[in-house]
Amino acid sequence: MFALPLSATHPLTADYGWDDGFAELFTPFAGQGFVPGRVARVDRGRVDAVVPDGDGVRTVLADTALVATGDPTRVPCTGDWAVLDLENGRVGDHLDGVVRALLPRRTAVLRSASSKRSEGQVLAANVEYAVVAVSLAEALDLDRVERFVSLVWESGAQPLVLLTKADLVTDPATLGHLVADAQLAAPGVQVRAVSAATGDGLDGLSALFAGTTSVLLGRSGAGKSTLANALFGTDVQDVRAVRDQDGKGRHTTTTRDLLVLPGGGVLIDTPGLRGVGMWDAEAGLSRTFSDVEELAERCRFHDCAHEVEPGCAVRSAVESGELAPRRLESYRKLRRENRRIVAKTDARLRAEIRRDWKQKQALGRHMTERKRGQGAGWGTGR
Repeated sequence: MFALPLSATHPLTADYGWDDGFAELFTPFAGQGFVPGRVARVDRGRVDAVVPDGDGVRTVLADTALVATGDPTRVPCTGDWAVLDLENGRVGDHLDGVVRALLPRRTAVLRSASSKRSEGQVLAANVEYAVVAVSLAEALDLDRVERFVSLVWESGAQPLVLLTKADLVTDPATLGHLVADAQLAAPGVQVRAVSAATGDGLDGLSALFAGTTSVLLGRSGAGKSTLANALFGTDVQDVRAVRDQDGKGRHTTTTRDLLVLPGGGVLIDTPGLRGVGMWDAEAGLSRTFSDVEELAERCRFHDCAHEVEPGCAVRSAVESGELAPRRLESYRKLRRENRRIVAKTDARLRAEIRRDWKQKQALGRHMTERKRGQGAGWGTGR
């Protein structure tokens, strides 16, 4: 029977993040002959999981049929802690066991799945740092920075924005402006310009990630795999050239892999994300757009939409140059998108959106009729 150690001598502690909190969550399963394991990779109903093996660890292949669910946000994901049955759960010659349960997640980075259905997708679980990689080989997309950072804040993880391929920006002043722009798009988030080719900006990252779980997020071609290789000091991930015509990279990483860092802790490298949709990220949006929401507190009306309402402090800030018009437009866009996603599963919010829409339609008709009346009066007055 597996004895559940709570001390720092547990083989999964130093590198994989096992601690007393997870041990306590595992307690109900400890007397049943099950073992804990960290999910290192997921592939077609099976997971690679790292489990204790004496004083060390080993990787096992386990079936996930027993934890299958219709909710895609509840399926096993890289970074999860799983309850594994390696004694009685053998389901085939090539499998070591079966996943009996997943321990509750501390954090989970979710996005709206890239499909026409309203489904969420977990990108990584139980991470402390989420690195948003944005390539400077193309024009800096601040909207994408805001989108990623909002999802990370919502997850409970700490975002870190890395502007990769900084060696391609030869003018130091221009590079400084790009960093400053990204900082404005992500208040309270550390932003670094880094180059895996030259090593610039990488100092301290290994120490920051040591003993934690971190995940690399970004579109294809953002340099995530190259960055991972730089952190490891060796080629742990395949790297391919970016297409010259559009700056897009190929999917060199096709699965979410959990890799042990040289200084302890683990890094999850993820495939490039072509699209990242909002997924119930209201709190994350509020934190990312804290500057806009602080201005909104000074609006005359508490439910101001920052469009045509009188006494709108947000629009006044745009007109005075205090707030960039792009920033307000991005805020509106992401709030609308997030609201639509939530409304698909929230009947109360759907009703609220319909009520707001009817009020706007009524206001629009009223303003149209008023203008028509004014126009008629002007004409007859002549």
